[in-house]
Amino acid sequence: MLVEFGKSNLIQKARQQPDKVKQVLEKIKTDGLMPTLEAVFTKLGEPLPLGYCNVGKVIGVGEGVNDFKIGDRVASNGHHAEFVCIPKNLVAHIPDNISDEEACFTVIGSIGLQGIRLLNPTLGETVVVMGLGLIGLITAQLLLSNGCRVIGVDLDDKKLAMAEEWGVIPFNSRNGDVVKFVEEQTGNYGADGVIITASAKTNDIISQAAKMSRKRGRIVLVGVIGLNLSRAEFYEKELSFQVSCSYGPGRYDDKYEQQGIDYPLAFVRWTEKRNFETILNKISTQFLKVNSMISEIIELDDYLQIYGDIGQSRSIASILKYNDLDLIPERTIKLNDFSFQGSKGVVGIIGAGNFTKMTMLPSLKDSQAKLKYIASNGGVTGTSLAKKYSISRSTTDYSEILKDSDVDLVMITTRHDSHAKLVIETLNSGKNVFVEKPLALTIIELNDIIEAQIRNKKVVTVGFNRRFSPHIQKIKQHAGNTQMNVIATMNAGHIPYDFWVHDLKIGGGRIIGEACHYIDLITYLTGSKVVAVCMNSLGVNPEENTDNASILLKYENGSTGVINYFSNGSKAYSKERVEVYSQERTFVMDNFRKTEGFGAKGFSNLNTRIDKGHKNQFETLIGKVIEGGESIIPFDEIINTSKAAICAIESLKQGAWVQVN
Repeated sequence: MLVEFGKSNLIQKARQQPDKVKQVLEKIKTDGLMPTLEAVFTKLGEPLPLGYCNVGKVIGVGEGVNDFKIGDRVASNGHHAEFVCIPKNLVAHIPDNISDEEACFTVIGSIGLQGIRLLNPTLGETVVVMGLGLIGLITAQLLLSNGCRVIGVDLDDKKLAMAEEWGVIPFNSRNGDVVKFVEEQTGNYGADGVIITASAKTNDIISQAAKMSRKRGRIVLVGVIGLNLSRAEFYEKELSFQVSCSYGPGRYDDKYEQQGIDYPLAFVRWTEKRNFETILNKISTQFLKVNSMISEIIELDDYLQIYGDIGQSRSIASILKYNDLDLIPERTIKLNDFSFQGSKGVVGIIGAGNFTKMTMLPSLKDSQAKLKYIASNGGVTGTSLAKKYSISRSTTDYSEILKDSDVDLVMITTRHDSHAKLVIETLNSGKNVFVEKPLALTIIELNDIIEAQIRNKKVVTVGFNRRFSPHIQKIKQHAGNTQMNVIATMNAGHIPYDFWVHDLKIGGGRIIGEACHYIDLITYLTGSKVVAVCMNSLGVNPEENTDNASILLKYENGSTGVINYFSNGSKAYSKERVEVYSQERTFVMDNFRKTEGFGAKGFSNLNTRIDKGHKNQFETLIGKVIEGGESIIPFDEIINTSKAAICAIESLKQGAWVQVN
């Protein structure tokens, strides 16, 4: 699917993803045509690593992992690559009597196994497997080992013959009516269960599955088919229909997959990992025979033999074989031989996510920055961006950046929970640091950063880019340093509640992680610092990670600020709006595209494409690093803003104003 999607033209891609087209149209309305097109083409140009079934040897073990040791032979759902980094719940030990080639079937086999677990067949039941591709053939074998009578349906006689050798009753749906065949095989009762492992756009398959099922039969979908269901077909027989989710319980649960928090076996008997282990056990005991399904074993250098015509290939399973590798991977790739010795403005970037890709690197492109490093966890995105933006080295070990004496500015764009730690490490290495907001998630982290900054006397800059927008700077120029009321509204949009930003330990919530932008913006406009904060949130008993809140700010000079941070508004409305009221004048900034002044003598309206100040901030920052001098945002303002955001959450908990000391 990925390969075929990659080969499609823009119109074909749009037809395959109508939901994404709708999002693009909404973004055009709010952000404008060109910024939207740039974002779309950047996203489409992003490399996607292929594959999710691999076998290899452990070369390193992370903190808190006790089940594995270096040298263990394991199967995992990692991508196809020489080296992969996999969370412990997605890795399983391989029994000694299983070859590497056989073990490659572990993850794909678990997909079929999960479909069977949902069907819950009993000894002697008749189950139809519709589609005898790789997953279908594995499913059929597992059903046979479970004591079921299995009917296999496919269009390929070769696959049907293979299944028949194992004991499957074969039927080629080109040669007759599959529903009548199943009825004949079951004494006109119909199948007890149907597992659909086919891939087709037609709605005929689900209809056939319903018609061939007995009363109160069960249908489980593992593959991808048309799902225009007939109510009558399901109603009259009281059929059960369920869609299987990949490898089993734990799939797409970040706590299970990424954080390694297992489900208690007594309550969730079969998880992803335990399904992996079951498949390996079935291969080890010869209840699951996989060697006959291997169509070819291809050396890595000849990978196009697999991927070049994968859409038309008649292969069942292709094994990609890697050359013998050294046990220590090369963590840094040198892409060019630029000399940085004696240069100023040499930059190392830690983090290769969306902000780096979509905002930072395009903004740095025409600056004086000399990009020596980019560090990413997996290496794929980092190396891709390094090639695109002529960055000298791509690494998966950020300590290489901190040790390099050429680098005088480290730019951090990782997840929020790592910001404080990386800022402190960077300062202790004697380098200036830029970190995308927030600076820290707790007061303790902030205090540690203050100590590190005082000790090392290096510049700390946070990505409070809004103050560098020409729209905000124009308002500042005309409003002057007077008492003012500022209302900032963020129509932030909904983010799913299981997204990492909402996790207080990882993302800190959207108020600390995003609303801090507007605390800094108001601080810049008022020319003062926050002395007290009070936050109220939507709902009777709001959570600490709320993203529907109003924040009141008191400033030293008597100014006041209101930040409305809402996620429940329409995306058709402007995302950001700032209003400034001072001395019978009003300034209104709409979405960093249009700024108007009312009652302001000599003020001319400003209209631009969306400009949130990123480019101006980065150019100014690089200039300061080269020339020397103070931070482009005063350090005491950065600390004050960061404390105010953390105190806003404390205010919500207390139901009272909180002093920002």
